[in-house]
Amino acid sequence: MKFTKFGKALLMSALSVAVIFGVSSCIEDYSVGFLYVTGTLTAGTAGQGIISGFKIRHNTGKLETINTLPVSSGGAYPVRAVLLTGSRFLYVLNRGTTASGSADCTPTDPCTSANITEFAVGGNGVLTIQDTFYTQGLNPIRMIADAPGNFLYVLDQTAPSSGACSLALGAGVNSCGDITAFQINSVTGRLQLLTNAQVTSENCPNNQTSCPLPYFPVPANPIDFSLSAGYILTISGTPDTGDAVFPYTYNQASGQLAVSQNTSQPLGIAEGTAIVNGGSYVYVLDDEGTLVPGTGASSQILPFSVGTNGALQAQTGGVVPDDPTLNNPIYLIVESKGKFAYVINQGNNAQGTNAQSGIAGYVIDPTTHQLSFIAGEPFGSGAGPQCLVEDPSDQYLYSADFNDSDVTGRVVDPNSGVLNQMRTTSTFPVGGPATWCLVDGRTS
Repeated sequence: MKFTKFGKALLMSALSVAVIFGVSSCIEDYSVGFLYVTGTLTAGTAGQGIISGFKIRHNTGKLETINTLPVSSGGAYPVRAVLLTGSRFLYVLNRGTTASGSADCTPTDPCTSANITEFAVGGNGVLTIQDTFYTQGLNPIRMIADAPGNFLYVLDQTAPSSGACSLALGAGVNSCGDITAFQINSVTGRLQLLTNAQVTSENCPNNQTSCPLPYFPVPANPIDFSLSAGYILTISGTPDTGDAVFPYTYNQASGQLAVSQNTSQPLGIAEGTAIVNGGSYVYVLDDEGTLVPGTGASSQILPFSVGTNGALQAQTGGVVPDDPTLNNPIYLIVESKGKFAYVINQGNNAQGTNAQSGIAGYVIDPTTHQLSFIAGEPFGSGAGPQCLVEDPSDQYLYSADFNDSDVTGRVVDPNSGVLNQMRTTSTFPVGGPATWCLVDGRTS
């Protein structure tokens, strides 16, 4: 069959349109990674933990459920999750429950059945449970891994023995929390307890006279911890004594923690909520509940650099106010290009409302590193957000929301830092109240 010149041109145009639509269709289906969210089931056993998972669409940021998910978290009331470098293993920290079925654990009413559950990450983001491990202390609340993925650390609110507190923290210290440390098997992902090479205990098995302490004591009433600049920094305190930060030197080769100074560093605050590694700086978040002088805000961010022996040095410019319409800051991220910082505020959500929940946004000065508000902030989130993550393509931010049982997504303007609504919908349901979130850049 022969075509005229006009017919050939028409055919080529039609083919070009088909190619364009085909390419667009392929781009539309492109996944940039996976988003995992821990939480609890709305129905069923109290505190029954689950992990939900989603594929992240490149063009829109839309989330699509991963087949076979959600799955059980391996315990009750999951509070943290860690994904190792290389995306082969994921660990969930299940806090457990009290005798009454609550997650409000105290030294006098501790949680039981707390554990760390290991999952293998398979093709298309599928999770398969592997094994279960346990911390040394009571009421585990936080978990972090080192950057290479060789060691895992868990912060316990209460150490297993008050008698050992003074061994690391000094004479007269009769109560403390602890860090339980594990070495990670790179082949199987299994965790092996890492004992304290610096402190020995008399409470030993097999009639030994002394043995390494199986944990690393930290000051009483720990709130959060962070790994930054070669130190693990733990923030602890009470409204009566104020909050302070205690540093351990971190050995990247052995995973060992060593006391670098015997006293904590007071922060001059009483309601610290988190300590976060923000790249060049460490940020302490504080929810004082009273107005910060001269700002109209009831919460604030304290930026520090890490100095000798883990001592925190206040950044030039000092304390940064939170957005005055928000409160209860619980997490901070610095986006991948280092231009903007975002603080997620849990707000006053006791009644399940959106009151004072949201995201405060800041421009980071490239020279001084000082923070100033992004024009147009604050940005919306769901009620009771628990976490904030950036997707692997650096286009979107997601928060996981406890009271709304959903994930809220926002599009990041790379020039201004403004967080915009997504094209279709910005909210995606999960199976129950969300507690933590993390992203995986692997797509197969």
